Amino acid sequence: MLRAGIVGLPNVGKSTLFNAVTRTHKASAENYPFCTIDPNVGIVTVPDPRLTKLAEISHSAKIVPTAIEFVDIAGLVKGASAGEGLGNQFLHHIREVDAIVQVVRCFENPDVHHVSATIDPIRDIEVINTELILADLASLQKRKDRLQKEVRAGSKTAKTEDAVVEKLLLHLDASKPAITAELTPEEREIAGGFFLLTSKPTIFACNVSEPDLAVASVPAGADRVSKGPTRAGVIDPGYDIAATHIAAVQSYAQHHFATEAVVISAQIESELVDLSENEAMEYLRGLGVQDSGVNQLIRSVYHLLGLHTFLTTGEKETRAWTIHAGEKAAAAAGAIHSDFERGFIAAETIHYEDLVSLGSFAKAREAGRLRTEGKDYVVRDGDVILFRFNV
Repeated sequence: MLRAGIVGLPNVGKSTLFNAVTRTHKASAENYPFCTIDPNVGIVTVPDPRLTKLAEISHSAKIVPTAIEFVDIAGLVKGASAGEGLGNQFLHHIREVDAIVQVVRCFENPDVHHVSATIDPIRDIEVINTELILADLASLQKRKDRLQKEVRAGSKTAKTEDAVVEKLLLHLDASKPAITAELTPEEREIAGGFFLLTSKPTIFACNVSEPDLAVASVPAGADRVSKGPTRAGVIDPGYDIAATHIAAVQSYAQHHFATEAVVISAQIESELVDLSENEAMEYLRGLGVQDSGVNQLIRSVYHLLGLHTFLTTGEKETRAWTIHAGEKAAAAAGAIHSDFERGFIAAETIHYEDLVSLGSFAKAREAGRLRTEGKDYVVRDGDVILFRFNV
């Protein structure tokens, strides 16, 4: 199962977000640095409304969503790459995850301690990124030093690897994460063996307070009278502060990581974990929010990892299955059982949208929309598949 690590400075809301995402009270969330030492781990189901509709069509007895793993990692501070704070533990745990959720504090609250005393999301992001880059630079320099004997001996493999190391060293030295380096497919495959911290796909989570949640999507300076609570018709100026912070993080994420930043109130959503999903959504709608930030984050991480979902359905169950984007039908069959891949004959396939619009498999067959695909068919996200196999 693929893993996403929740990282950030101390007291930005990592453990609170972990509790919200995993719908547990597993992680201690206290108002002091390093309340998390050993990482908390939780399995998280990926929200997928398609499953409910398919289950209705097939009269399924149960629904089984797909899942990913989230890890709450100890807070990082300046100097972590040199062992400050819990730096060594932080770096070890982050190497073991497949993607990073970097939590950024975008709320003002004098009662919640900040390690730098003031709220500055971009400064906080750059503290994290600098430490990861420094750790990668040290790792690559050691690798380069080890390669030199083979390079001098004329090893073509060593020379090729050394060239990739040098390209990455120059990129990192310019304060750019490895994931944004322009590498050929062959160079990227070599770089994958370096296990660099900054090569992991990253998404940012802007952690806001409850009053800021409903206005998070409204540009700073815009009229917010109809968007949130007021005092005698006066909007809390904190709204503009939060909106400015969020816009800055979103811009930074796009320009420096080519990724996105989602907005979430970790505190609010962690307080809703004991409610049913419908009750939680009703509460959020009362705040003017149409979708859960947790659900949005989980879906974003799923796609960040380059994952797609294909679906199977029948009277017994409707289930979501995880594959990597670009995988072919035979490999998708193997996600269900190795025998399916080994004895693959064909995949009876229809896309979810087509099946729902037609209303049943019988009508899909009548309309000629149910296709028979071979083992080299590239499975699309949302394909509903019945595999035929023989072993």
